[in-house]
Amino acid sequence: MDNLSIQSIGVGVLALAVAFFFYARVKAAPEGTEAMARIARYIREGAMAFLATEYKVLAAYAAVVFVVLSVALKPLAGASFIAGAFLSLLAGFIGMKAATFANVRTAEAARSKGKAEALVMALDGGAVMGLCVAGLGLVGLGTVYHLFRNSDDFGTVIHAFAVGASSIALFARIGGGIYTKAADVGADIVGKVEANIPEDDPRNPGVIADNVGDNVGDIAGMGADIYESYVAAVVATMALGLTMPATELQPLAPGVDEAKLRTLAVALPLLLATLGLVVSIVGIFITRMLKNMPPARVLRIALIVPPILVAGASFVVLPMLGFGIGAVWTLIAGAVGGGVVGLITDYYTSMGPIHKIAQSALTGPGTNVIRGMAVGLESVAIPLFTLCVVGWVSNAQLGLYGIALAAVGMLAGTAIVMTVDAYGPVADNGGGIAEMAGLGKEVRAITDELDAVGNTTAAVGKGFAIGSAVLTVVALFAAFNMEVNHARIHAGGVEMVLRLTDAKVLMGILFGSILPCIVGAATMTAVGRAAGAIVEEIRRQFREIPGLLEGKPGVEPEPAKIVDIATKAAIKEMMFPGAVAVLSPVVVGYVMGAEVLAGTLAGALAVGATLSLVMANAGGAWDNAKKHIEKGGLEGHKKGSDAHKAAVVGDTVGDPFKDTSGPGIAILIKVMGVVSLLIAPIIANR
Repeated sequence: MDNLSIQSIGVGVLALAVAFFFYARVKAAPEGTEAMARIARYIREGAMAFLATEYKVLAAYAAVVFVVLSVALKPLAGASFIAGAFLSLLAGFIGMKAATFANVRTAEAARSKGKAEALVMALDGGAVMGLCVAGLGLVGLGTVYHLFRNSDDFGTVIHAFAVGASSIALFARIGGGIYTKAADVGADIVGKVEANIPEDDPRNPGVIADNVGDNVGDIAGMGADIYESYVAAVVATMALGLTMPATELQPLAPGVDEAKLRTLAVALPLLLATLGLVVSIVGIFITRMLKNMPPARVLRIALIVPPILVAGASFVVLPMLGFGIGAVWTLIAGAVGGGVVGLITDYYTSMGPIHKIAQSALTGPGTNVIRGMAVGLESVAIPLFTLCVVGWVSNAQLGLYGIALAAVGMLAGTAIVMTVDAYGPVADNGGGIAEMAGLGKEVRAITDELDAVGNTTAAVGKGFAIGSAVLTVVALFAAFNMEVNHARIHAGGVEMVLRLTDAKVLMGILFGSILPCIVGAATMTAVGRAAGAIVEEIRRQFREIPGLLEGKPGVEPEPAKIVDIATKAAIKEMMFPGAVAVLSPVVVGYVMGAEVLAGTLAGALAVGATLSLVMANAGGAWDNAKKHIEKGGLEGHKKGSDAHKAAVVGDTVGDPFKDTSGPGIAILIKVMGVVSLLIAPIIANR
């Protein structure tokens, strides 16, 4: 275990080297026609313009937090925060840049080489994102572990690193989500519903902004989200390894002395992340070899197999390093639990339930929305019950440390999960470019199939991210409790005991339950407000640019104005939800004390886990129900029919559900957890 940090950094660097290989391969592929290259350039420039604007705002935020942490704690904490934030932004930037090159090359591969090569190109574009997320996360964590593992500042430094990753992820996910869904909803309302023109029609000035949004929301934003989950799960497990009583950690490695036991407990999550990244790299290459299989089957295999391989490898590796069998069973519980959550999400967003939602569209948009909400509510039961079982099994093996370790096991295949998730927006953009460049029905049929599979894998990715977030927040909650007690005992105080009959805890639970609702409402309102402005601009262009709606040759829309509206709205509207997540634990902890903050975390976890799953799954189901009708799933009702228009309304409601509010709430509870963990020693005796 002495060389673990060097090995982890080495594997992280290897992942980045493989990511560079895929990036170079994507860049070397042909772009296709001049029209395709021009459209791709518009999308790339719009995406980079948004990131440049967003990163300026986040740089200012990071500078302020750096000063606050340096003064309140120590400069080392501020520097670690900056490192966590920078690596999160870097992963999103590189991955999104690769995706904006891969989209047009996916369309060209579909045009010139067929479905198999188009699938590989989209996967290669997604692999850059996946490998950068896991590689940079492992390099950062491995470096912090290597430099500070024997220092008294290790806990503070690793917690600050997680806060940097988490807070940036929140802003990136919500900002990108507001952008993408405002553009998507605005383009759909005027284009598909009012003007009755196809999706991605080049006459629609909102189409470029919609395609830009796929990149800034579903790639850069989702990458930051998964990066944050990955880091937070490892940090929570390390924190418990540092602070839990040695008697409770003993089953992890029976028979070893306390000093070695704590070393093993802190090192194990880093070891598992390293092992998971090695398996993911192998899995990515295996997935590419399956290109001639149906795309849906290829991507399901890619999502399910790596966690199982990690669990199998742990049977061999962990006993050799002195760990007990309890650690192995805990990892298996996390891996299997993640697989179950993914499969259930897949069922509710791509199988029987979407057919029922599509049928409900026959009687109008109202019944379509009602049925979709019912599906979203129903879809929560099995995933959350599964997480309860995972928690019970893990706790039985290794106590609260086991629950944290199960979250690490669930996230061990982060690189390949993010690869598959980023594949979806690349394929979606490829289809949009094919439509705008007029490549024909044969090409569009290929990109539509790849896009439909991508919608499902994106929904599975969101379910996976939310499921892992729930376990991670449980671990963060436990780590917060341990940190408070550690600080109180060190100061000669009495341990914090949480009871439901304690008024402070009850007040905290009720207050915490409010926060996910506030963030959900704020993000939904933000999307609606921005979409309204975009709708008015698209209507103005159709009305005031002669020949645009009729499609006269040489008449072009003005997409830059839509991009500008979406960018300004996203940057402005992401501030309030971000402030709620970062400041609420600080205010509650300083004003009301640790017990109230503990209750706040519990209330936010319970409501946030439920609400985020409802929104993500309902949104995914509405989207695929609409696509089911478009593919002829309802006999006699295709694009343009009343049933299809009703389904578009449902999809419009579901867009901010699945890509803005649902993911935003999931990050909210993680950010609250890591911020609380960082300030625990300060508020412990208030």
